[in-house]
Amino acid sequence: MVNKVNDKKENPMKQILIEKVTLNVGIGESGDRLEKAKILLGRISDSKIVTTHAKKRIPTWGLRPGLAIGVKTTLRGEKAIALLKRLFSAVDNHINPKQFDEEGNLSFGIKEYIHIPDVKYDPSLGIIGLDVCVTLKRKAGTRIKRRAYKTSRIGKKHRITKEEAMEFFKKEFGISISEKKKETYY
Repeated sequence: MVNKVNDKKENPMKQILIEKVTLNVGIGESGDRLEKAKILLGRISDSKIVTTHAKKRIPTWGLRPGLAIGVKTTLRGEKAIALLKRLFSAVDNHINPKQFDEEGNLSFGIKEYIHIPDVKYDPSLGIIGLDVCVTLKRKAGTRIKRRAYKTSRIGKKHRITKEEAMEFFKKEFGISISEKKKETYY
């Protein structure tokens, strides 16, 4: 008799994939700094840049609805994976576990764009930081929450947990995940 427990393979539809990588630069005001951020994101990602607008009026900050306050871009597929490898090297391949949410998605910031490999400092742009958000999905079964007709929730067994996401990034990208950040000297 063959032991069925040891021969059991993992379901290929539960394989974790990167759905998208979103780069965001929040300026908080329109004008010259916003245009510089748009140029920077274009150089880093080589994709279409979208302007984000304020939704609320906050007089103390000088915000009003419709005011352009940031820029963002979204990358998918092989282009996203290649850029993500460069962005992880900008943070020394180290991520804090607090940067993962309960759905398994990852968000981290890069303080200065000059830390990204193959990006040179441009005096006309100055120093600008950016936020990186990585959204994960399973190979199949995630469409049910986005479809137009009969939307439904993803089942508990099919959701991506924080621990599964950490293991995915360790295995696929070779990053270290711990509370303490390694000391870096420049």
